[in-house]
This record gives sequence, structure tokens and C-alpha cells, in this order.
Amino acid sequence: MMRRIAVLDAPSNLGLRPPTPTSVPGCGKAPGALRDQGLLPRLRARDAGHLTPPRYDAGDWRPGDGVCHAREIADYSVGLADRIGAIIDRDEFPVILGGDCSILLGSALAMHRLGEAVGGRIGLVFVDGHSDFRHPGNASYVGAAAGEDLALVTGRGQADLAAIEGRRPYFRDIDVVVLGIRAQDEYRLDLQAAGILTRPVPALRAEGAARTAQWAHEQLADCAGYWVHVDVDVLDPAVMPAVDAPDPGGIAFAELEILLAGLVDTPHCLGVELTVFDPDYDPDGAYAAEIVNTLVAGLRPVTAPGSMPPRLRPETVERPAPAPRRGVDPADVPSAGPLLVAAAPVSVGPSTAAHPGGPEEDVRTDRGPEPDVVDWASDSDVAYREPDVADPDEGGFDDVDQAGDVARPSSAPGGLTA
Repeated sequence: MMRRIAVLDAPSNLGLRPPTPTSVPGCGKAPGALRDQGLLPRLRARDAGHLTPPRYDAGDWRPGDGVCHAREIADYSVGLADRIGAIIDRDEFPVILGGDCSILLGSALAMHRLGEAVGGRIGLVFVDGHSDFRHPGNASYVGAAAGEDLALVTGRGQADLAAIEGRRPYFRDIDVVVLGIRAQDEYRLDLQAAGILTRPVPALRAEGAARTAQWAHEQLADCAGYWVHVDVDVLDPAVMPAVDAPDPGGIAFAELEILLAGLVDTPHCLGVELTVFDPDYDPDGAYAAEIVNTLVAGLRPVTAPGSMPPRLRPETVERPAPAPRRGVDPADVPSAGPLLVAAAPVSVGPSTAAHPGGPEEDVRTDRGPEPDVVDWASDSDVAYREPDVADPDEGGFDDVDQAGDVARPSSAPGGLTA
């Protein structure tokens, strides 16, 4: 029996700083832009509606005040968790269209509730161009939840966001896998010290997207299931500049498609969220169309026959011993074995039944071959032109008056926000 996809709009932009002192971030328009490209009928998905966020108003926030919009984000996260839980209760597969990365708090709250209900832990696969790991322990101040979401959902930061309903952390450090950050991410050493496994772009490309998805499965073998977060700034700005903080050295659409297909091609993947696409930088809809093509192809395994997850019940969840955890991605990480839910083991490898031509080839559309592997020390890890894009600190509220001063690729108008 196949799973039905349910698409829920979560267009919150509360976690980003304003693009200019008198404007608001445009990523709240993303769900509508993706729907306009025919996403729901192409997925044959149920329309799960729209969760309206509170008004965006940074007011008189100043550094040292804590996370901006904290109360509004906390309230929105509770509502989003309720909606996600209702979708899962219908045995459907939630696809959440953000919004900025602060929507991860709602998803994380829903997953923690689910883990408590089934007597197991839920993991997180965090696919993002940035680690979003800024917190009071490694930064002079915090301000924008979209640059701090991974820190918050792993229990770091102010309690009104990191411990909603007294749940802290929503995900344990050893139950998180980070994919697609840049090789020189500002907080990569903090992730390593925390024991959070990462596979930055050079390693992801060297191993391949399909094998990276399999590796992520294996690292979460001790979990009853996992959630997938996808920030489209994991893509290189040469092919996806319509984000708040484009950062050179990302992956290609074909790689994201294969990675996503591998991650969802198991009953243990419980849902996916997509964040940070900004239609304000996509006036003709070309980037929205490419995102939709990628989602439709990447989510195809969800609706394949046999994809229905077994019912999670506390008395039947088995947990094999996890593989040794390290803060980096060594080549010799051993397999932790298949994920187990209920009495029977379930294969977590790519489904050859769903993809007779093989997982790497069959999930692709007509985009041509993947970019060639390049030297790890290269400044550009993708076989496309290198745009002249600065490297802002995503999500910070500092230097608001200068938010539009960073150059964007010529294909996207306007200034940067972060």
C-alpha cells in the first residue's frame, strides 16, 4: 500500500531579518509560488491547507534581546506541530512548504511528541547550505531563528523556543545528520564537538548523493524514524540564487533530487519540509518550476507501492546498537544495519522495485549527468559558473541597515537578507 502525500503551507518568515528597514522577507510567498507551478496535482497530494503566521514586525529589537519574534515563533510552532501530527495520524506523508528555517521548530516538536507516543526517538536529516548552529554558547548574541534552528532543536538557546512544552531537546545530537553544508562552515567545529555527524558538499559529492542518503539511514539506525529538513540554499547560487543567503559551493538540482529520493525511499522517513525559497528573486517563476520538478521526482518513492510505514507501537519498536558516532565524516564509518520498526526488518536501501533502472539513474529527469567530482580544495564544488556572491552570516539581525549591500547574481534582482 502506498502513502499519500499531504501538502501543508507554513509560510512563516518570522525567523529572518528584514531585507531593508521597511520591508519583510519574501519567503512567505514560497508556498503559493510552488503551488502555481502545479505541485499538488503533480504529486497527486491532498491539500492539507495553510497555517497563517503572525505578523512580521521586528519592532525595536536590538542585539542582546534574545531571538526576535520568539513568542510568535513559539506559538506558531505549537500550531504547526498540531497540524503535522494530524497528517501523520491519517497515515499520510507530510510535505511542509515554508517559509524560513524557523518552521523546523514546529516539525521538531511534532517529532518529539511522536517519539514519546511510540516509545522511541525520532531523528533528523538536516539538508542545508548552512549549519544554522549559532547559539549563546558560541556567539556574542542571537537574533534570527532561521540562523539558529539546528541549535534550538538540539536544546541550545532560550527555553521559550528550545524547550516548548518542557521538551528539550527535540532531537538528541546523536540523532542528527547534517548534509550539504559548505566545507568552511562557521560552526563546523562546534558540530564536531557536539558529536553531530556532517557530510559537507565535497564529501557528499565524492561519495555520491545516493550513497550519502544510505549513509544517513545507517547513522539513524537507532531511531524509530526520521524527519527531513531541506533548505534550498543547499543548492549552488549559480542554479538557485533565489534565497536569503546564497553561498557558493553548493550542490546541483540533480544531486538534490537523487539525495531526496534516497532519503524518502524508506518507510522510516516520516516527512519533509522545504524552506527559504524567496519568490521575490524569481520574477518569471523559473526557479519555482525547477524546485517543483525536483520535488516531484525526488518524492516519487513515497507514493510507490509498498511505501506505507508500519504502525509504530511502543511494544514493538526494536533498536539495534548504533554505529560509533563521530563529529566528522570518516571514510571508515561502519554500517549500523537496517532500521527496525515492528518485528520485521525493513531495508533502507534505494528501492530497485520502484526504480528498475537503478537508484542513481532512474530518479533523474532530463537534466543530464551529475557534475563531475572536483578537488576538495577547490573554491567551487559544482560544475557551473561561479557567481560573485558574498558570504553573509545567515539569519543575523546585525547590520540591518546594510542588508541590501551584498551583490546577488545577475539573474536575481534585489539585495540579500540573512
